[in-house]
Amino acid sequence: MGKIKRKNYKIRLNMKQTMLIVGLFFCLIIIKLAYVVLSNNVDGINLTEFASSRNTTKETLYASRGVIYDVNGKPLAKNANSYKIIAILSPSRTTDMNNPKHVVDKEGTANSLCAILASTEEGKTKCTSDLNNYFAQDLYQVELGTWGRITEDERQAILKLDLPGIEFETLAKKRQYINSSWASYIIGYARSNDEGEIVGEMGIEAYFDNELKGQNGYVEYQQDAYGYKMATSEEIREDAVSGSDVYLTIDSDIQNVLENAIASFSKDKTLEWAMFTIMDAKTGAIVASASNPNFNPNTLEGLDNYLNPLVSYQYEPGSTMKIFSWLAAMENGIYNGSDMYESGTITLSDGGTVIKDFNNVGWGSINYDTGFAYSSNVAATNLALKLGSAKLNDYYDLCGFGEKTGITLPGEAEGQVDITYESELANASFGQGILVTPVQLLQAMSAIANDGVMIKPYIVDKVVDSEGNTTLQNSRTELTRIASTESINKMKELLYNVVYNSFSYNKSYAPSNVTIAGKTGTAQIASATGGYLTGEYDYIKSFLGIFPYEEPQYVFYFATKEFVGPSTDIYNIISNTIKEVANIVNVTETESDVDASKIIYITQYLSKEVTTVSEDLKNQGLTPVIIGNGKYVINQYPLSGSKVIAGSKVFLLTNESTYKMPDVTGWSTNEIIRFCNLIGLNYTLNGYGKVTSTNIPADTVIDPTTMTLEITLNT
Repeated sequence: MGKIKRKNYKIRLNMKQTMLIVGLFFCLIIIKLAYVVLSNNVDGINLTEFASSRNTTKETLYASRGVIYDVNGKPLAKNANSYKIIAILSPSRTTDMNNPKHVVDKEGTANSLCAILASTEEGKTKCTSDLNNYFAQDLYQVELGTWGRITEDERQAILKLDLPGIEFETLAKKRQYINSSWASYIIGYARSNDEGEIVGEMGIEAYFDNELKGQNGYVEYQQDAYGYKMATSEEIREDAVSGSDVYLTIDSDIQNVLENAIASFSKDKTLEWAMFTIMDAKTGAIVASASNPNFNPNTLEGLDNYLNPLVSYQYEPGSTMKIFSWLAAMENGIYNGSDMYESGTITLSDGGTVIKDFNNVGWGSINYDTGFAYSSNVAATNLALKLGSAKLNDYYDLCGFGEKTGITLPGEAEGQVDITYESELANASFGQGILVTPVQLLQAMSAIANDGVMIKPYIVDKVVDSEGNTTLQNSRTELTRIASTESINKMKELLYNVVYNSFSYNKSYAPSNVTIAGKTGTAQIASATGGYLTGEYDYIKSFLGIFPYEEPQYVFYFATKEFVGPSTDIYNIISNTIKEVANIVNVTETESDVDASKIIYITQYLSKEVTTVSEDLKNQGLTPVIIGNGKYVINQYPLSGSKVIAGSKVFLLTNESTYKMPDVTGWSTNEIIRFCNLIGLNYTLNGYGKVTSTNIPADTVIDPTTMTLEITLNT
């Protein structure tokens, strides 16, 4: 078979044809380019948005969370964020030399930073050398190594210097609680969430989270290929608004006394819980509230229960409720304190329920005034049966039981009052079968100090925004009158007799420097399976009182559940704590309590010569305590117009800022606290009573900026 011959065909283009094809190709390119230039959309992509998304960055400017203070402006919770310092070195960052954005004066910037970053002269020398080396590099920006890892306080100090080219990057956000477990269930805690914001999760931090957190801002700008802001970029910025500051009604000096009292009471003891709260009876401000168990909000160590004892614990209060069942009888016209009854036991008509006095046998035939002093359940039952369920229900409602007080703390319980049957009526009259909260008892007890008018409790004094405007200011709020002047005066008399004229051991509740009045409570604990627990220590023991008796200024409440220990411990915590607090708030003995010749009125000593004032005080029988070696007095305690008793100490702060530690052995808690406050010295208390020792020996020069006085006290 023969081979097939293939022919080769060649396409020959002449010069004109070639030029025509090339020309058409370039026309197509030009048309495409024109389309791209003139159109926002190419192949379904919006080029403007695409370019913007690649070159525009938007950063969140996080708001600074507000500070929580005590009533006197001492910080209790504040930000403790950590940062790193970034120094912008390249002049290209600056477009206006009148407003430089890079480090212009490198040596001066290093010196200024190191004055804050280093605490010793040797450290400042090393810091300055290191920073000058960082600044000498030919880089757009640098980090400052270990020197550049700073705290929130250091950042605030650097910001005040207004150094060009110095910026910060947040490393970690957290909250610092200055006193650790101190008032932890009141303050609560806040933590950073997944978005990097600090959020309140408990206590005041949670309740006032919106006010504290402020409002975040943002900054939006064009960035170059290296991720830096382009010099020609116009910045779009909305500054963050810092959170508001919250001022509590807590007084740190009183809170310290209560914290140490509860700690000492609970040490090496078995108990489920204990709590102690003091309220200003005239305003309703909670001035201190301590509890055990508590927790450390910095670490959450010890946080096993999210219930705040002051507002969330609800339980059967026991005989403290006799204050209000007796008032109910008085207000309904059925009380005559001199009427006699047979104490011991009473059998109800509802099927044989037997009510017994706590000693099971009573005290024979006694009157109702004596029955109150002896905390007679039979007396309470007799009065309640005369009243009837409806009237006792109504009166407990009037006193606020079974309803939230509305205090600004999360998780407040409302308690429960529901009295229908005769046995419920009897039990409710002496505080069993109903549920109340500590804050409800404080609220109801405020009527005893206010001529029958009940005052609303509050825990926040004020809220102040970042501009200094007060957006919330709390003060005395009168709720309702629950009793007449006649009934209140009678009840005050009965409460006084409980402490001073009933059982001898009740006198152990009485402080030595102020007269109190109040009522004890011993309540059985309800069992989860019905009825009551029957163990030896299955009780809630409490005391609800007022002081001073003559003109009540404070309401206080102590309670402990399943406490295993001697009753003397309960007597001591109440008497010693109120004694110390009475000293701090200056409501100790008055002219009616002591010989009038021993009362001395303090005058104004400010700007006077120390030697003259000292001699004058000694001549009056007072003990001057001179702080510093200055010639003139610049502060004093007690203040002018105060009344003291002969032998009292008078503190004179002089115009010399070098202080030496005095011998404080035997000083009272109030005296050592006042000394520390006058010189601005931080302190911790261990125990309560008189000072036995401190960690700073006498005659040691004190530096209040770096030292903390550790005080050991004993009764």
